[in-house]
Amino acid sequence: MEELFDVLNEKGEYTNRVETRKKCHKEGLYHKAVVVFIINSKGQVLLQRRSPNKRMWPNLWDVTAGGHVSSGEFGFQAIIRECKEELGIELNKDDITFIGSTKSTNIKGDIINNHFNEIYIANKEIDETKLKLQEDEVAEVIWVDKDEIIKRIRDNYNGITDKEGCWEYLIKYYEWLDRN
Repeated sequence: MEELFDVLNEKGEYTNRVETRKKCHKEGLYHKAVVVFIINSKGQVLLQRRSPNKRMWPNLWDVTAGGHVSSGEFGFQAIIRECKEELGIELNKDDITFIGSTKSTNIKGDIINNHFNEIYIANKEIDETKLKLQEDEVAEVIWVDKDEIIKRIRDNYNGITDKEGCWEYLIKYYEWLDRN
């Protein structure tokens, strides 16, 4: 069954309209997406390398996990689902903290991805060698030091996806940690 998304207007408000993933991406209809950054006690962030078969950003390093919010689903529920599906990581609502939202447009080929993104942090120790990766989504995972990921973001997203607003919130989170 094809995924269904709640359609939003340009302000991010629900329109009471539900459409397929295909129609949303073909027509550029706004919908919700989520990302999570899992950060360990060393301040490292867990990144995934996207599968070479992905239509958008193949083989690039990306946020820990993320995806679309299904119709009727809350963002935190989508994060819990995506972490389980993509990486085999079990999270619950208490594990994640909402840190911000962005509006984004990414056009890759015939896909027009208009999102309102919710960004979350999870502070968790993960043994990356024991993860169960969803092969059609994720090629591999690595822990990356804070300074390295900030350098890549500021170096025109060197080797990582160009999800600007999401990465900027990671920098803001690291800056907040440094102050507190």
